[in-house]
Amino acid sequence: MLTLDCIYRASFALKDVIRRTDLIYAPQINPESQVYLKPENLQYTGSFKLRGACYKISRLTDEEKERGVIACSAGNHAQGVALGATKHGIKSLICLPAGAPISKVEATKRYGAEVCLVPGVYDDAYRRALELKEEKGYTFIHPFDDEYVIAGQGTIGLELLDQLPDIEAVIVPIGGGGLISGIAYALKSLEPSVKVYGVQAEGAASMQRSIARGYRECLSTVSTVADGIAVKEPGEHTFDLCSKYVDDIVTVTEDEICAAILALMEQQKLIAEGAGAVAVAAAMFNKVPIAGKKVACIVSGGNIDVTILNRVISRGLDMSGRSYTVTLDLHDKPGELMGVSAVIARLGGNIISVLHERNTTNSNINACFLRLVMETRNAEHVAMIRNALLEAGYILVE
Repeated sequence: MLTLDCIYRASFALKDVIRRTDLIYAPQINPESQVYLKPENLQYTGSFKLRGACYKISRLTDEEKERGVIACSAGNHAQGVALGATKHGIKSLICLPAGAPISKVEATKRYGAEVCLVPGVYDDAYRRALELKEEKGYTFIHPFDDEYVIAGQGTIGLELLDQLPDIEAVIVPIGGGGLISGIAYALKSLEPSVKVYGVQAEGAASMQRSIARGYRECLSTVSTVADGIAVKEPGEHTFDLCSKYVDDIVTVTEDEICAAILALMEQQKLIAEGAGAVAVAAAMFNKVPIAGKKVACIVSGGNIDVTILNRVISRGLDMSGRSYTVTLDLHDKPGELMGVSAVIARLGGNIISVLHERNTTNSNINACFLRLVMETRNAEHVAMIRNALLEAGYILVE
């Protein structure tokens, strides 16, 4: 059973292994609250997962170490286990979903692990890891449903109380539930008044649905840019701990996640992966009641694949009103493009892309479509430009 003493022991065992990440004051995230960021994306290996993995490995017997360790992961736990095992001179084999970001796969190899790519998502990698454990006799390091792993993640809760003693709320990402279980247990044991809110991606809300139904539910599919929390079924221990100690669980959309990643980059100069940004997204879009409160958001990881970063930024720009795409149904005659451009320029929009398409089978023979992409300041600016175009008599195609 998880105990507060176990978390304190983990904190002592990890003091020379992990980085004690500082709190960053980030008032722009939500002007109605005092928001602080706990940047575990700056942790060694780029994720909080190092805490739980290393503490679990430190608790293995000599016999278990001799057999070597095996783990399954969406990518971050893999790196934590690989680094922890290598430091202890232990062989490690990691099963990852075949769709895991290349950056996470290669990083896991660099930390010294052998990698087995498994078709499907995290849960498929989990099943394969258990099969190999039985076949080869490896010691299994669970990514979240293990008391030592949970205790390792719970050290973040101890750090939060030390860094911000009057903290009123904490917002934590949830995949399988190991991170929030450890943090919630530590906080509620020491300061029961602190609110603990969990956040999941809308396309992978297994814990939220399970808590609502009162039993663990396995989703048929999960789909989200936040690959680090794309878990079909919560753990047995984590489900029980979340049921007892977590105040509420909310979800955020893909667009909200992308907007949070962009905000962290622009405002705080921090790179967060999708899973690492969901807590910030919940604060930005008022998914939890934090107005007037002193709150910490856990930025749980920063291992985002650079190949998808451009797409994430584009979605974030659209969501935050920094980019606006509009299609107009115009008469195909001289001066129309100049008239549209004049309206946009007068209001300070910056056109960066133009697509002019004449006569299609579905349009009037004297008509054309004009598609414009422009840089804008915010959602209010977008609304101003849109209304001005309508008032000028232009037809906007939805």
